[in-house]
Amino acid sequence: MFWVDAELGSDIYLDGIITVVDSKYGLKHLTEEKPDGLVNEATRQVALADMILINKTDLVSEEELNKLAATIRSINGLGKILETQRSRVHLSNILDLHAYDTLTGISLQKKLQHVPTAPHLDQSIVTVTFEVPGSAKEESLNVFIQNLLWEKNIQNKDGHCMEVIRLKGLVSIKDKPQQMILQGIHELYELEESLVSWKDDAERSSQLVFIGKNLDKDILKELFLSAVVETEELRTAPGKDQVCPSH
Repeated sequence: MFWVDAELGSDIYLDGIITVVDSKYGLKHLTEEKPDGLVNEATRQVALADMILINKTDLVSEEELNKLAATIRSINGLGKILETQRSRVHLSNILDLHAYDTLTGISLQKKLQHVPTAPHLDQSIVTVTFEVPGSAKEESLNVFIQNLLWEKNIQNKDGHCMEVIRLKGLVSIKDKPQQMILQGIHELYELEESLVSWKDDAERSSQLVFIGKNLDKDILKELFLSAVVETEELRTAPGKDQVCPSH
């Protein structure tokens, strides 16, 4: 598990990330426009969260609360939302989240099926999800992920560089019987075998969820497909028109 330093053993690990959003001013902060090239910090904190607490719900109307919750879901389709007053929440809801433990393929698949894909209001931070049939070549898949997370050299149709904040997926890898779990935050990612194997007669597929800035679903899906297909004509490296200029 890449979230834990091997020298520390298993005594310390990342259980989950919790973000508290103020009901009265949360929407204002989440929709605040920043200078070009900068990410709204409040939006980033919501995007990284595994648990989002909407606090002070007694200070706003139901309509305002629903609008705030919808905005949060559009930014982070993976996180769980809890509504609170005076920050009162049962500890069982925020402890032992095990958000980065190796999930079974079945549990992750259920989670991915309920990820909303509505865009955030400023259209820059979005949740993108797609499913493609077939099995990916592991080496090509790693190149695809590293271009996104490390090189950050893939741009969208508007010429803006894509920035992935979070990544999660259930992936089928060629010549591997187990379903593979893919997790990532910023430059860190991990591809692990799950406890579930593909059935011999099952049609294999991969499901991925990206949360980030300037994401383009069509381009991401096209590049991922090039990691899945067997022909040498397609490749995972982005085309010249998709590469961000070096700084």
